[in-house]
Amino acid sequence: MVGTPMVSHVLPGLEIIRELVARGHRVTYANSDHAAGLIAPTGAEFVRCTSTLPVVDNNWPQDPVAAASLFLDDAIAMLPQLHAAYDDDPADLYLYDIGAYAARALAEAQGRDLIQLSPTFVGWEGAQEELGAAFTEQPGADAYQARFAAWLARCGALTTDVAEFSGRPPRALAVIPRAMQPHADRVDAEAVSFVGPCPGDRAEQGGWTRPAGAGKVLLVSLGSAYTRQPEFYRRCVAAFGELPGWHVVLQIGKYTDPAELGPDVPSNIEVRSWVPQLAILEQADAFVTHAGMGGSAEGLYSGVPMIAVPQGAEQFLNADRLVELGVARRLDTADATAQALRGALAELTTDPQVAARSAALRAEVRAEGGARRAADLIEERLG
Repeated sequence: MVGTPMVSHVLPGLEIIRELVARGHRVTYANSDHAAGLIAPTGAEFVRCTSTLPVVDNNWPQDPVAAASLFLDDAIAMLPQLHAAYDDDPADLYLYDIGAYAARALAEAQGRDLIQLSPTFVGWEGAQEELGAAFTEQPGADAYQARFAAWLARCGALTTDVAEFSGRPPRALAVIPRAMQPHADRVDAEAVSFVGPCPGDRAEQGGWTRPAGAGKVLLVSLGSAYTRQPEFYRRCVAAFGELPGWHVVLQIGKYTDPAELGPDVPSNIEVRSWVPQLAILEQADAFVTHAGMGGSAEGLYSGVPMIAVPQGAEQFLNADRLVELGVARRLDTADATAQALRGALAELTTDPQVAARSAALRAEVRAEGGARRAADLIEERLG
């Protein structure tokens, strides 16, 4: 496995790695030290690499071309490290994260098979025409495309078309619910299999106990990359503090000081810098999420209604999709006032149709097979 060090890209596939190790395969996992602690419990052999992605200071650009350039820069830096690690000991098959371009270049240069593990939605027929045009109109896009093409021409990859290399893997396992995939009916079923979330028991993350007397539980989390939001957290305190019958777990991340919430946080609000998200969702009655794919998938997996407050990237599309599925309300950050948040919570948790859709999707997502099905498909490819 060749990964990228973002937590939201590492967590979704860990149970697949653990399953492959348990079945007796020799599995290595190339990533940076930032992800080493997450990978260790799987039993995979860690291959240390140095990534150039800004995961330490969490300083991600909003400009789409600048963001894409970060992944190209990382691929250029990672490929020599992967050659050093694997040229004398090549894998029979490479698994790779959607952002780990260097892995595909390595596999093609070595003539080895590969499977992408995608923690977000995959391309569909017509996606390049529908989404690619918007990207190519951005300032700097032409220079980015030219630099990508030049790298492909010299790095040993067999696929030299940028759109095909970055957007059309020969084989992919999507570790997301098929229900979250845009235009799922236009995805090549021969190339892509939706195995759904692969959470495992995550015992190494610790558990969470529902407080005695808590009538209902609300989790508020903006994931791991969009947590510098003290003003939003203060609105949540105002919205849900002392709300009768509700216990609120408010994850604020490591970049926000709890003191920024104010001096008098109500006793029904549990402020944490990090939480074992799935352990709480399994006991929760509602979820305020940034609608990252990981959070969206875990919300569906747990059958929990969601208030989606998207912050960036594909989260706006995810938020709209959750609304279409009938299990969420979308509030953009500027509109997420205390009154709006409280109103959305009341609507979601009193609507029987939301409860029915959440339960139906929970069953559908869990039936997609998860890590065991993913491992079966990987072994099928190896065979």
